[in-house]
Amino acid sequence: MNYDEIKKAETIPEASSMIETFRAIGYSLETAIADIIDNSISANAKNIYINRVWKGGKSIISIKDDGIGMSDEDIIKAMRPGTQNPLSERTDTDLGRFGLGLKTASFSQCRTLSVLSKLNNLKPAFWSWDLDYVSKSNKWEVLQWIPDDFSNDLDDLHSGTLVLWSNLDKIVSLQTSENDENAKQKFSSALDKVKKHVAMTFHRFIEEKIVKIFWGEHEIEAWNPFCINEAKTQAQPDENIIGGAKMKGYVLPHKNNFSSEQAYKIAEGVNGYPTMQGFYVYRGKRLLLAGDWLGLFRKEEQYKLVRIQMDLPNKLDTEWQIDIKKSKANPPAVCRDQLESYAKSVRNIGMEVYRHRGKILKQRAGQTFQPLWLEKKKDNKWSFVVNREHLIIQNLKNQAKEKPEQAIETLLCFIEESIPTSAIYIKKAEDKEEKEILPFSDVDMAVIKQILLDMFKNQVQQGKTHEQAKAILKTIEPFNNYEDLIEDLR
Repeated sequence: MNYDEIKKAETIPEASSMIETFRAIGYSLETAIADIIDNSISANAKNIYINRVWKGGKSIISIKDDGIGMSDEDIIKAMRPGTQNPLSERTDTDLGRFGLGLKTASFSQCRTLSVLSKLNNLKPAFWSWDLDYVSKSNKWEVLQWIPDDFSNDLDDLHSGTLVLWSNLDKIVSLQTSENDENAKQKFSSALDKVKKHVAMTFHRFIEEKIVKIFWGEHEIEAWNPFCINEAKTQAQPDENIIGGAKMKGYVLPHKNNFSSEQAYKIAEGVNGYPTMQGFYVYRGKRLLLAGDWLGLFRKEEQYKLVRIQMDLPNKLDTEWQIDIKKSKANPPAVCRDQLESYAKSVRNIGMEVYRHRGKILKQRAGQTFQPLWLEKKKDNKWSFVVNREHLIIQNLKNQAKEKPEQAIETLLCFIEESIPTSAIYIKKAEDKEEKEILPFSDVDMAVIKQILLDMFKNQVQQGKTHEQAKAILKTIEPFNNYEDLIEDLR
């Protein structure tokens, strides 16, 4: 096509409408702040400080770093939407892609974005996006303005950048009073989630001492989802993926095998064990997606201890469909079978840990492991039955000769404490073709009739009429399923 011979017309987007579109991309507060931290890390910051100032509707959130800083012209360029072509080749440490993160993340939470930056001990420069001004002027213009209270915030640094969010209309109503305790509590709760998200998203940077991130005056500790310091964590072999990515599976210990109850509690993460299972997708050590099976499986209780680390080079952003918010990934068709196969093997190990509560089922000292419950199958149906050969059962039989009541109580206690709920749950979830055997469906009916007759006679001897005795039996589980047999009792 010869473009020189074709008539052209500019279609510059309307500023006020376009910026409101940016606001609707779908950031949460925690993913928005993480996007700002990305810029600080890319600027070689060694220390990052997240602060919040509660002033009701005039509250402010700030992210400050000691990175290389920006000149006046650099800030204006950074403020321009789309400063980077997503198809351009980038360094391995570049955490950006679209050149939109600073703007879209900020606009999603506030109406005023201010940037103050200092380069090589030079005088700080500052510019602001004010969406109220844009709405009024309908121009793509930034303002050379910054809140007075923050104009000297970089005086203690050789270089660095301060990002300020004010007019936080997506977090707190702009009409909120500073004395509104309920709103203040909601504001604090929202920011508590941010702290946990940052500890998880940047844990590898923190662990490797690449950067320190501070929450107010306190340094944020890394939250590693794979519990690599737990002795009973089962790390699986690495596997390379087509395109240069790689993955490594981890099966966390059962609660019984964690080093402490507190360690088990910490390891559950932001949303709890069942939600945190799945793949953890990283790009350049930065966590993009936490606890997701990438459409390959659904989340189920028996796999809650399974977590798989996935590392992507940023050259695969397009193939993996990394979104602007850096919170979604979609593996290409060419490697989905490989991911599924690897995940299945790790999931199977995780299911065994969950099923047996962390016990290692193997022969010890020449003895075979003795389960109290055995799985029974018949005609495509299953159930769990007490192992009559178990040593406990044998001991209780002997005990019953002298102390029958104590033996019965001990038996009931062991049954109550060892019901294989995990195994039953797994059978129900996985064996769609097989059905559970109904109670007493596999027992000789003559035995049931005799038990019913003995109980019926006992009730009559206690003074109940025949009809009263039958009515009582009909309310006793599992005999409530045998009303016809009860009616025939004489």
